[in-house]
Amino acid sequence: MTIAVLGIDLGKNSCSLVGLDAAGRVVLRRRMRRETVIAFGAKLPGCVVAMEACCGAHHMGRALSKQGHTVRLMSPEYVRPYVKAQKNDDRDAEAIAEAATRPTMRFVALKSEAQLDVQTLHRVRDQLVGERTALMNQVRAILLERGHVVAQGRAKLAAYLTELLDTQTGSSLTARMRTLVAEVHERWQGLDRRIAALDAEFAEQARTDENARRLTTIPGIGALNATALVAAIGDVATFARGRDLAAWLGLVPRQVTTGGKPRLVGITKRGSKYLRKTLIQGARAAMPTLRQGDTRLGQWLRGLLARAHANTAVVALAAKMARIVWALLRHGRVYEPAAVAA
Repeated sequence: MTIAVLGIDLGKNSCSLVGLDAAGRVVLRRRMRRETVIAFGAKLPGCVVAMEACCGAHHMGRALSKQGHTVRLMSPEYVRPYVKAQKNDDRDAEAIAEAATRPTMRFVALKSEAQLDVQTLHRVRDQLVGERTALMNQVRAILLERGHVVAQGRAKLAAYLTELLDTQTGSSLTARMRTLVAEVHERWQGLDRRIAALDAEFAEQARTDENARRLTTIPGIGALNATALVAAIGDVATFARGRDLAAWLGLVPRQVTTGGKPRLVGITKRGSKYLRKTLIQGARAAMPTLRQGDTRLGQWLRGLLARAHANTAVVALAAKMARIVWALLRHGRVYEPAAVAA
């Protein structure tokens, strides 16, 4: 039995394996636990090991790659069309193996342990920010039920709470509600400290990592964006051009073309929602300054704002920032704005 392609459908505890020979015939069907898969791979001669890029795939991919196998990770949406008839684990593994043999298939590069560590820190920070927002909304609702209307903004709410809790008289809050609001405020302050500690860690990484430091020269990209992009992209040579990176981030228009009539609608929103969100927020913050500059980017922005909505211009600027990110990482340069020719 000679296995040319081994498709693995990863599960939480067990995995389904399907082996194809050089002609594409199924020569192996087996189900085993995760730890057994690595031991089984050590017994096989070098072959192509295909998996979906999901939780645990990078760890197993690194282990199998050390054994001499060629690991190919794919997006699950690219594998779905190859599933035949009823969907089950064996069919999924067979579809993964078949999809890996396609010459036009796009593969996901294996991520190192350091990249996964940075991505995990970003996910933890995003969760903490969401938890803080939920606390703020909760305390606003509690105060509104007691006749306290607070202006929008995190700083204004924090100042109002501090003043309210320091005031012992003249408050419509009962003693029990004052204690509850104080507890929520204390939890909020704890989240602020944890988020600030992560921000300081990202800032330090942006200073010490050459690629991240290079990206921070782009207007609208700070330590948070730079470290997240470097960790997610890895080897920028995976993308042939800047537009491929923008498309990978879901920042390009979605095509709805039929009968030879092209039609572009909203952006695709594919890829990482977190990366896309941070890029768009950075573009929104940088746009007021960029549009006033006497540069090619400023001139392009002013022309775009003259014919499109401001939100459309922000997303277009985020897509252009993604292209600049690719160019800087690919060619090892820093951002230098080009002046408009006189």
